[in-house]
Formats: sequence, C-alpha cells, structure tokens
Amino acid sequence: MGEGAGVLLLEELEHAKQRGAEIYAEFLGGGFTCDAYHMTEPHPDGAGVILCIEKALAHSGVSKEDVNYINAHATSTPAGDLKEYQALMHCFSRNPELKVNSTKSMIGHLLGAAGGVEAVATVQAIRTRWVHPNINLESPDKGVDASVLVGPKKERLNIKAALSNSFGFGGHNSSIIFAPYK
Repeated sequence: MGEGAGVLLLEELEHAKQRGAEIYAEFLGGGFTCDAYHMTEPHPDGAGVILCIEKALAHSGVSKEDVNYINAHATSTPAGDLKEYQALMHCFSRNPELKVNSTKSMIGHLLGAAGGVEAVATVQAIRTRWVHPNINLESPDKGVDASVLVGPKKERLNIKAALSNSFGFGGHNSSIIFAPYK
C-alpha cells in the first residue's frame, strides 16, 4: 500500500492555446467496462480488460501499432498481472517498440488515487521522453516476454501514444490514451 494523489487539468484545446498554457500532452480518449466476474480477480480469458482497451483505441482513433508505451495497472498479484499482460499482448503483440512499466512497482498501490497518479506518470513520460523503471521485478512469470518490460533503470522512449490502465474491485476497468501534443 502507498499514499499519494495525482491531478491532471484537462482543458479544451482552444481555451488552453488562447491563454498561452503549456500543453504537456493530449488526452485522446478512453474506454470503460465492468465484467463483474469476481470481486478482486479479472475474468480468466481477460475479456473485460481486452474490451476496455479496444474501446479506448476506438474512442481515441489510435491504432494498436501507434501505442508504444503502457503504464500497466500491475498490482503484483499473480492472477491480475499475468491476465493484464496477456490482454496487452492480445492487443499489442505486433508492436516491436512496445514498452510496459508499472508505477506501483515504485510507490505501491494507492487504491482510489492509483489511476490519477499513474495518469500523471504517463503524461510525464510523454513530456520528458523517459519511462520510469520497473523495480522489484526479478523473475517475470513464464511466458512473459521480458523485452517489452522496462528494466530496472529508466529508459528513453519517444512516445507516439500511451495507454494507462486502471482496474478496480468488482471488475471495473478503465483505459485512457494520451499522446504528445503536436
């Protein structure tokens, strides 16, 4: 468990430009689902998570090939992490540039604040072109392609589009997509 909070100001583009705001990233869209399979575990086939990601892609108009960074929900639970990884590979396995990390690896699980803090970390990665490391990940599950995981040190990445996942008790799923503002 951890403690913290994160807030992003979402503003209509023309208003932000008119007032001369520095734009860190652009929110492109999101998807939300509820599979209600189990109080704390995702559906075994990952259907709710996959549908959520696909809805986010459709809403944002971003292709799977353009998402090259994912800030995973990744709570360090055997069932949850592996199912999320499998859902991510179902959706993005054809992207050779894909990098995945977990903010929770460094700060713990913030429960209700986790999604906000992870969205801030995602925007910061876009802004700085650095993705933070996955710490405390010493032996990924069998079948996990470690080349898609950010290692124990931060890495440079020119992010095209970034996905941030948040999953909650009772099967509530949310995926949001940000990109650099151009």
